[in-house]
Amino acid sequence: MDRTELADFLRRSRARLAPGDVGLAEGPRRRTPGLRREEVAHLAGMSTDYYTRLEQGRGPRPSRQMLSALARGLRLTEDERDRLFLLAGEEPPRDRRAGGHIRPGLLLVLDRLDDTPAQVVGDCGDVLAQNAMAKALTGDVSSRPAARRNIVRRWFTEPGARELFPPEDHDELGRSQVANLRSVLAARPDDARVTGLVLELRAASEEFAALWDEHEVAVRRSAVKRFRHPVVGLLELDCEVLLSSEHDQWLIIYSARPGSESYERLRLLRVVGLQDLGSPASAQEHF
Repeated sequence: MDRTELADFLRRSRARLAPGDVGLAEGPRRRTPGLRREEVAHLAGMSTDYYTRLEQGRGPRPSRQMLSALARGLRLTEDERDRLFLLAGEEPPRDRRAGGHIRPGLLLVLDRLDDTPAQVVGDCGDVLAQNAMAKALTGDVSSRPAARRNIVRRWFTEPGARELFPPEDHDELGRSQVANLRSVLAARPDDARVTGLVLELRAASEEFAALWDEHEVAVRRSAVKRFRHPVVGLLELDCEVLLSSEHDQWLIIYSARPGSESYERLRLLRVVGLQDLGSPASAQEHF
């Protein structure tokens, strides 16, 4: 681990970012360009003290998970992320396809969406990032183990995971998830992560196995979704899907028609925000 070079790299990466680049308010006049240390720490989900010590060249060697969080918080490209890993004495992630490193362009758009729910999702169903409104709508997944951030896995293995949706929509939602996963496998038949998820779900869920054997293939596109929110009620939302250049990550934006009842409920949800809503623990990470 090259502590001096790592510290310099972090400082330079922080200095090139403005608050508006990451969806933060400018606030009072800043003495120096770039983000503050506490802002980077917040974006990366770590303590300010820990991040400060890294910038000062005296912190402990960060874990791979922490390095990924720093790369995400500093909006690094994949090449910059690899440089960060090497400076910390770690091998960069080998598989650049369909990984957890979010494309900076998608994060740039996500950071600017503050009045409507939006999240970045991998094509296999892993929730990679959410804005505040998405957390208010479907629950915050950031503190969950990686396996429990996967929408498809939770849908077919956790009975309570469907409570956020009207029962009459369950069949169609399950079928669309399986059809999308099959399209991903068709595009990347040698991807061990995709084949592993399919094998796991075939063994764990008779419903998944039956749907898989129907061989339906469908790439996820824009659609209308209904959510049963425990506080604001039923929301009927248009889901627009924006693809990354590699088509392995999606930015999903939820909106309601102006003047509709769902539109007013979505405005109420923004007021309610991320307060403790008393929602069931299962009402999380769906799209």
